[in-house]
Amino acid sequence: MKTHTPLVVGNWKMNPATLGDARKLFLATRKAIGRKKIITQVAVAPPFPFLSEMERLSPSQRIGLSAQDVFFESIGAHTGEVSLPMLKSVGVTSVIVGHSERRAAGETDAEIYKDIQAIFKSGVTAIVCVGEQARDSHGNYFGIVEAQLRSALRDIPKSKLSQLVIAYEPVWAIGTGKHATAEDVHEMKLFIQKIVADQFGRPAIKKVRVLYGGSVKETNAQELFEDGRVDGFLIGGASLNPVEFGKIIHIADDYAKSNL
Repeated sequence: MKTHTPLVVGNWKMNPATLGDARKLFLATRKAIGRKKIITQVAVAPPFPFLSEMERLSPSQRIGLSAQDVFFESIGAHTGEVSLPMLKSVGVTSVIVGHSERRAAGETDAEIYKDIQAIFKSGVTAIVCVGEQARDSHGNYFGIVEAQLRSALRDIPKSKLSQLVIAYEPVWAIGTGKHATAEDVHEMKLFIQKIVADQFGRPAIKKVRVLYGGSVKETNAQELFEDGRVDGFLIGGASLNPVEFGKIIHIADDYAKSNL
């Protein structure tokens, strides 16, 4: 099957501490990517207060903007929440939904479902995160990922599948230095694709990218592409190191140019 154009997203989480530092990080990331034409799509997800300034620093949108979360209502008495119209007005083109850290803070499958429905209606891309807390020898973790996916993907029309990206993030590998083996990742990608095909038909597999997130580094990126067959990455810690993030992007691009 033809390889998807890779997508590499840097999730800055609650970093850095100030707008000035965010500006430096974005500019250093831009420099690390370089000016040469790349086919890999790149996005960063800064904290909400920094989005507007990051849009100003990327007039060409060579680096896209993603949001770390969203609230499904468009406007109203929802103190502390941020809506899709607000995000779109500052250049956001994708939203991370259901990240394990949000789930751990109490976000439910029902809330994630509502967010995804709102995202699809808005024309923005949803990066839907799924993943198990731990692995067991009986393979029960497949059931956890399946339940998360089936809840998130119900009621999505086939016509909207180009707005869907699925990010597999085993929780035990996020920020721990551990990572799933390339074989484990490939197995899970095939499992995710089976669920997508069950729900939307086999042609849907060609429309939906499957990313991997969980201690992705320059040292394991190549293997995750070649043996894990992922379509890109959702990167946490390494995205705060512009040089390493840039190297991962170029690894993705070299792989794509050899396989597309």
